[in-house]
Amino acid sequence: MVTNSGIRKLCCELLDLKDAVENLCGNMHSKFLAFLRISEEAVEVKHELIELQKHISAQGILVQDLMTGVCHELDEWNHSSDDVAEIQDEPELLEPLSNERNDPKTVFLENIDVLVAEHKFEEALEALDAEERNCAESKGSGNNSSDEVSSYKSAFLERKAVLEDQLIGIAEQPSVSFPELKKALNGLIKLGKGPVAHQLMLKFYGSHLQKRIEALLPSKWEIEYFVRLVKENAPSSETVSALRAASICIQASLSYCSILESQGLKMSKLLLVLLRPSVEEVLESNFRRARRVVLDMAESAECFPLSPQFASSLSAIATPSSSMLVESGMRFMHIIEEILEQLTPLASLHFGGNVLSRILQLFDKYMDALIKALPGPSDDDNLPELKEAMPFRAETDSEQLAILGIAFTILDELLPNAVLSTWMLQSESKEPDSGLTENVVLNTNANMELKEWRKHLQHSFDKLRDHFCRQYVLSFIYSREGKTRLNAHIYLSDNREDLYWDSDPLPSLPFQALFAKLQQLATVAGDVLLGKEKIQKILLARLTETVVMWLSDEQEFWGVLEDNSAPLQPLGLQQLILDMHFTVEIARFAGYPSRHVHQIASAIIARAIRTFSARGIDPQSALPEDEWFVETAKSAINKLLLGASGSETSDIDEDHIIVHDEVVSDSDTVSSLSSMESTESFASASMAELDSPSNLSDPDN
Repeated sequence: MVTNSGIRKLCCELLDLKDAVENLCGNMHSKFLAFLRISEEAVEVKHELIELQKHISAQGILVQDLMTGVCHELDEWNHSSDDVAEIQDEPELLEPLSNERNDPKTVFLENIDVLVAEHKFEEALEALDAEERNCAESKGSGNNSSDEVSSYKSAFLERKAVLEDQLIGIAEQPSVSFPELKKALNGLIKLGKGPVAHQLMLKFYGSHLQKRIEALLPSKWEIEYFVRLVKENAPSSETVSALRAASICIQASLSYCSILESQGLKMSKLLLVLLRPSVEEVLESNFRRARRVVLDMAESAECFPLSPQFASSLSAIATPSSSMLVESGMRFMHIIEEILEQLTPLASLHFGGNVLSRILQLFDKYMDALIKALPGPSDDDNLPELKEAMPFRAETDSEQLAILGIAFTILDELLPNAVLSTWMLQSESKEPDSGLTENVVLNTNANMELKEWRKHLQHSFDKLRDHFCRQYVLSFIYSREGKTRLNAHIYLSDNREDLYWDSDPLPSLPFQALFAKLQQLATVAGDVLLGKEKIQKILLARLTETVVMWLSDEQEFWGVLEDNSAPLQPLGLQQLILDMHFTVEIARFAGYPSRHVHQIASAIIARAIRTFSARGIDPQSALPEDEWFVETAKSAINKLLLGASGSETSDIDEDHIIVHDEVVSDSDTVSSLSSMESTESFASASMAELDSPSNLSDPDN
């Protein structure tokens, strides 16, 4: 028991944990903002230094040009007075200087020097490229001497090398921005230095990645410390408070991560990887507790409040002796709802599939336990051994139907509603300004996941349904002495006591008894499963299918007919075909699907015709038309419902069920086939339905 002091201590610990988480997140946020501020300032300083470097280079070139020009002018001025007369007398001396200044190649090289000095690399590249094309065109003219061409080519290549060094220097700067790097690499490619550009690009990305890793390491340590702190201060993993604390932790942590994502720091995936083992451990512990609560009612001392929603649905199926069954259903739904209520929106988003899978496992175990509560053989190969067992056994038909009704109500109504309402409630509670990148509203993938989950739930329920139908049909087919009531001897010519072919043909006695048995069960189901016509029809349809499936697969039955010494006659084949038509008409009359029954009955008829034909019996001449079988089967149902009986149907061999006087059953109620009340037992089917046209060859009905 948890005392008041324990609860207060737990609350204090949770508050301390909350403060620690808030302080940790606040410190991380402030440090990250400071880091971003410093990074922005460094970028600005870098740009200022680059601009200053460009300015200094430009000014240096101008100063150098100025000094060169001034010195040259001074020298000329000093010698001008002495050489004026000589220059005037010899004007041809001025021609080389004038020609050199007007030489386009010299002007071009000077322009390249200026562009490189001013860091106008794109213009310099364009000029060099254009000059290369001009030189290629004028190469064949032969006007220039080889010495002049060689000298110019050497100067041209020298300028290209200077430009290449400048671009490499820019690309190798640690603080270079991506646009500047891109321009430099494009320039190197234009200069024919593609491999060098490729190496520089790899070097840049490697350095950039290393910086990001170094920046993330402190954050990773902080997150690992945070996860350790959560584990150390979390409640016991088996308690519902631990699940709630884990959900809140996921919600708060991922919300903070989403805020950091907008600033370039993505930590949500790492956080989920580190938190997942702890969350899954909490889920496993809570569902382990749920299994004890649901499957071990005698040992579990937990008390649960009575939910009006669950009580109204489950109590409607209650019988005087099924209170513990209803309690088990209440326990199952309460523990599931308790777990679902602890999930926050982001916990549902990232761990919803895990929760659905564990709910499915718990439901499957619950179905296995309910199977153990049903009568019949417990050595089913498909049923695992359970340590826990339900503290009740269903003996009567009403108690067995109550088990199926409880399971179906949980499957079809309570469990899907609880899951869907929880998911939708969590999505509606999402904060609009949280900045979350994921959408908690059920998307297409989530809908597909839920459909698959419901399909697996249905498969688990089908195990319970099929076990009930199998043991119910076997208890009808086999007597307490182990003899079969439905054997092939009734279709042989030396056994005519079960056949009625004088003037009023009827199905054989076992199939008349089957009709009475199903009618009786339908009456009980109408009381126990009131308002749940869907499960009533499902059960009656499956029971009818189970009978014909057993007959189709029973090798002992077919072994008798296929024995060459068996006295086969056309009358036996006609009786077997009528029994199959009668079974199909039972399904149609009861108002539940008959497609599968029709398919199996058709296969049985085809096999019987082949068997009798192999013994020389011609079905074309020995059998009436198909319409005769259909109308005779309908007429038989009509007569049995109205209680029309002849002397031949009043007494039945003790190996068969007595149709009119007594119906052997494990049920707590007895139904007389001849009573008028029984006409309402098959889903309120009217007598007019018997007149509707139908044929065994119509598979759609």
